[in-house]
Amino acid sequence: MRLTIIHPCIGRRAGDRSYVRTWQMEPLPAATLAGLTPDDVGIRFYDDRMETIPFDEPTDLVAISVETYTARRAYQIASTYRARGVPVVMGGFHASLCPEEVAGHAEAVVVGEAEESWPRLLDDFRHGTLQKFYRSTGRPSLERMRPDRSIFHGKRYLKVGLVEAGRGCHFKCDFCAVQTVFNSSQTRRPVDVILDELREIKDSRKLVFFVDDNITSNLAQAKEFLRALIPLKLRWVSQSSINAAHDEEFLDLMVRSGCQGVLIGFESLNPANLTAMNKTFNLSRGGFEKALANLRRHRIRVYGTFVFGYDGDTVDSFAPTVEFAIGHGMYIAAFNHLTPFPGTPLYARLRDEGRLLYDAWWLDESYSYNRISFRPVGIEAEDLRRHCIGARRRFYSWPSILRRGFDPVNRTNAFMWRNFYLINAMHRGDVSMRDHYPLGDESWTGRFIPAQ
Repeated sequence: MRLTIIHPCIGRRAGDRSYVRTWQMEPLPAATLAGLTPDDVGIRFYDDRMETIPFDEPTDLVAISVETYTARRAYQIASTYRARGVPVVMGGFHASLCPEEVAGHAEAVVVGEAEESWPRLLDDFRHGTLQKFYRSTGRPSLERMRPDRSIFHGKRYLKVGLVEAGRGCHFKCDFCAVQTVFNSSQTRRPVDVILDELREIKDSRKLVFFVDDNITSNLAQAKEFLRALIPLKLRWVSQSSINAAHDEEFLDLMVRSGCQGVLIGFESLNPANLTAMNKTFNLSRGGFEKALANLRRHRIRVYGTFVFGYDGDTVDSFAPTVEFAIGHGMYIAAFNHLTPFPGTPLYARLRDEGRLLYDAWWLDESYSYNRISFRPVGIEAEDLRRHCIGARRRFYSWPSILRRGFDPVNRTNAFMWRNFYLINAMHRGDVSMRDHYPLGDESWTGRFIPAQ
């Protein structure tokens, strides 16, 4: 049996074959799927972001992991294979959020996690009994999860090792699809399994990125994990909720285990906005200032993310937020407009209020990257888009980069300080490069062929 795994890109401008090459990290879902596949199945893997897919290469089955931003491109790829008589199966976050939509473009859809469903799907395919939907029953164990990174050989990715220690998050943030897909729960892999994986990739990866939705969702388990990491002498980064910044033991373990920085969703400086997004825990125990002071004392770098477009935001919300990020010497930061993802409480609320500007923005040909897909209250949609871009430009201006580069925390470690300028320069280039980028390949001349 021959299996082709595809990682779709977000999109491509008409006639442009140069591809967007920044931030090309190994797509962990593809390696995870390959690791769940029996040894007697021959696997080919293609990354649509960096190479041309050989659609005429013989294969028996194609598997595509779909995110909301890549859905349109994924459907183009599926139809191209379907025109050649090759069946396509799809999974991923968007397949769990919009299973019926995805089913129109795939012979089979994996809804939820694949650890139990994928082997069953392959067995059914071998026997000619492929079902339309494969749904997880509860949260499957991650004990046997072993990503197969051999599929990445020969491809030029950043020297960052993506590792999953846990999946899901206990919080119920209004805008987040993670809480929808995993029902506000988290499962974790056994510590010894993760350590074995880390030992395998340690020598070939300069930095490890734990891709957990929230590595601190369960602090007790996270502490046990960090204690086990200490002997490996890794450099690692991850995503964390702000509550961890108030736990001294945890901060100490982060540093001792090799933490170089954490992504924290500050989201807004407006308490009313934090209430609307169900994220008032950001303000607990002294709020942002206390949390950042604790992180600074432990020399932990911060990647801060902020979102604009909630009802309390106006054109005056941007400048103080950018100054806050610069003033606190954030290593990098993101200033994004609010995006209603299907299946989230936010999407349902905006839909019920009649404020969505597209039925499905991720499929609409008139939608492109950075467009606003809903009607804000305190600011015009175009002003929201323009000011988000302006915030990024100001934060990634050369004066800001130089000021933050000489922040004592950012230059504590030679490796991270050297990469600070490269990473910030890449973000600076992204400000304009991705603006109005299409979803899907504009050069695609095919038509969507419905799946049976």
